[in-house]
Amino acid sequence: MTPPRTKIGDLTGLRLDAAAVKVLAHPLRSRLLSALRIDGPATATDLATRLATNSGATSYHLRKLESVGLVSDTGEGEGKRRLWQAATDFHTWADSDFAGDEDSESALNWLVRDYARHFSEKFEQWLDVQETWPVDWREAAGMSDAIIVATADQIEQLKVELDELMLKYRRVGQGNPRARRMAVYYAAYPLDLDRVPTGKEQS
Repeated sequence: MTPPRTKIGDLTGLRLDAAAVKVLAHPLRSRLLSALRIDGPATATDLATRLATNSGATSYHLRKLESVGLVSDTGEGEGKRRLWQAATDFHTWADSDFAGDEDSESALNWLVRDYARHFSEKFEQWLDVQETWPVDWREAAGMSDAIIVATADQIEQLKVELDELMLKYRRVGQGNPRARRMAVYYAAYPLDLDRVPTGKEQS
């Protein structure tokens, strides 16, 4: 069964279930899905070249992603020229969906850490070439951080508002020759890791 779809504006998302998170928690599959979402439909051969792997392995992993609704066949290609696309614009998950399922929790832990590694890798690639970009772009790009004091519910509301702001700016530069695609990340984590909330504080 394909995991349920969600909508944010004109974007379609998929909420990962246990099967989907286990499939996605793989270094090549995670990259394949990202490549299709960023650059659009492609064949297994094209993706293999881009990700420095072989087309046989790429085809196998694309079919695994297809089995849980993360990618789909566009129907425009045949045989080895089968054209694949991302089936949704984004995916989400809720940690509570996997509580008590050790395999799913391990898969999700790997996946989130992989996303952190991917961000670090991509951001460092930008840092390696930023001197070749105009100064206004170097000033517009970059990173920042802030310290806030909030409850778990308030952090959830913050995420909702950030998602709405991201949606507002998603296509704001469409058609402008000066516009470029940008990756925008945000992460929230506790600073006081030894101050684990107790059941009494949660009630």
